[in-house]
Amino acid sequence: MYDVVYFSSVSENTKRFVEKLGLNSVRIPLKTEEAEHFTYNRDSILVVPTYGSGEEKTTVPKQVIKFLNNPENRKHIKGVIATGNTNFGNSYGLAGDIVSQKLGVPLIQRVELLGTPEDVALVKERLAKLWQTN
Repeated sequence: MYDVVYFSSVSENTKRFVEKLGLNSVRIPLKTEEAEHFTYNRDSILVVPTYGSGEEKTTVPKQVIKFLNNPENRKHIKGVIATGNTNFGNSYGLAGDIVSQKLGVPLIQRVELLGTPEDVALVKERLAKLWQTN
């Protein structure tokens, strides 16, 4: 079973979703300079919110980029869950696509804002399958 590493802005939508999963979790710091020095060396699933209107430079939160710039952190990420808002249209969950592709790990699910009970059940099911295959 993997831990969950996540970033959540002050809105805490992503945090509320992660809490619903009931898994061991750790939050990437809000302050960019703290995120740059934050390390987590256990195999994990990364939960990342999507920012902006789909421009790659602003879609993945800076704190997540700083966290992933550390090779030690990157090597422990085994999958990605993207949170976002369907109002972003084609950009919905785009941060998850970007991170998944760059790390070569699966995008497990896109979740609307803080997630519905159906989102939580589907993510738990997909995580269970991922744990079985690794």
